[in-house]
Amino acid sequence: MKLYPIKFEPILKEKIWGGEKLIQTFKKKSSKTNIGESWEVSDVKGAISIVANGVLKGKTLKQLIRTYKGDFVGDKVYKKFGEAFPILIKFIDAKTPLSIQVHPNNELAKERHDSFGKNEMWYIMDSDEDAELIIGFTKEVSQKEYVAALEEGNILDILNAEKVKKGDAFYIPTGRVHAIGAGTVLAEIQQTSDITYRIYDYERVDKISGKQRELHTEQALKAIDFTVHENYKTNYSLEENQSSKLVHSPYFKTDIIALKTTVEKDYSQLDSFVIYMCVDGSFEIECEKENFLVHKGETIVLPATIQKVHLKATDAKILEVYL
Repeated sequence: MKLYPIKFEPILKEKIWGGEKLIQTFKKKSSKTNIGESWEVSDVKGAISIVANGVLKGKTLKQLIRTYKGDFVGDKVYKKFGEAFPILIKFIDAKTPLSIQVHPNNELAKERHDSFGKNEMWYIMDSDEDAELIIGFTKEVSQKEYVAALEEGNILDILNAEKVKKGDAFYIPTGRVHAIGAGTVLAEIQQTSDITYRIYDYERVDKISGKQRELHTEQALKAIDFTVHENYKTNYSLEENQSSKLVHSPYFKTDIIALKTTVEKDYSQLDSFVIYMCVDGSFEIECEKENFLVHKGETIVLPATIQKVHLKATDAKILEVYL
């Protein structure tokens, strides 16, 4: 059968820091009130995405790859990753700050967890007026100075806080200390991994266990990159009605499309699946004489065999993700 643009059922995750915006604004369905994450496309063990539309409804992401192989993910992608889908796609709502954390690189994650590392990026969809992120260090510190700051409760003094606004983007390679601040809604693209080392958590207590959440102080030490950078924000130019480069890494490529009319996209030379995340407005995909509507906070996957589509909108922003 011919493959078509596929939507998956969102996998909603309750978090101590989560809010209501994914439900109220993006119309995700849940009876809970502290939903922090919506996993849109996931191959993480125990949280495999399930198709929500069309004749393949009810099939898992794993089943699609197993059945359609390179037709679904692209021949080069299948050759490299086999039945493992290499990208995890999320929307995140931080009502309160996330823990300060770091992710291990591929080598460390493989050695310790038999997992991919976790290089990731953020695109800010909405933010409160004073919202900020923590990303990287403000000054050069040694591992010894870092541990001392942690033990003395002064860790925030050596970390870089960035004010954020809608449209900002950040790349967070493995090893870079980071945290999403309160009042931020964002799209996250990352390697398929759920490995996080929690460094500092504001001494919060989990409502269910009544205890503070576990910290991973020792594990994080070997993972942290102490390099200080002049600028942590991704600078990009936004051209209307075309793909503008946002973040291109060895692990995924993300462009942004500011769509204000109808455009044709030709992927015949790509040999990869394409993921569209609608981060503002709504848009329509015309493919094989069928139309698929995608609203803000929704995600849709184009299998690799789909080479040409028309995208239609009067005013939308789309993250275009591929390998």
